[in-house]
Amino acid sequence: MRKYIKSLNNALKGLRTVWLEEKNFRLETVLSAIVLVLVFVFQLSIFESSFIIVAIILVLTGEVINTVIEDLCDKVEPQFNEVIGKIKNMAASFVLISFLGAILIVIFVFINHFLLT
Repeated sequence: MRKYIKSLNNALKGLRTVWLEEKNFRLETVLSAIVLVLVFVFQLSIFESSFIIVAIILVLTGEVINTVIEDLCDKVEPQFNEVIGKIKNMAASFVLISFLGAILIVIFVFINHFLLT
């Protein structure tokens, strides 16, 4: 049991680090919280809510993975390196794609819920 508690503690430390060091993660978390409040206020269906929750998880997880990749790249090669820059840009593009996808999901769910019903 101690091992699991230690693992959980380490994961929470990592989450705290991302929160403290990444402005985009904080912004995405706040936007996610606002969307989740709207999900409950407007009583979206379980199906609609699920799509939105999965999109939020994808964006926040992507931001954490992007941070890991960037920090690891900076540790491996502190000086500018074209290949490292390419890797970091591709990791950032994952977050961008997932964020844009999440926005589309939220728009489609709310359009479907409010304009088409």
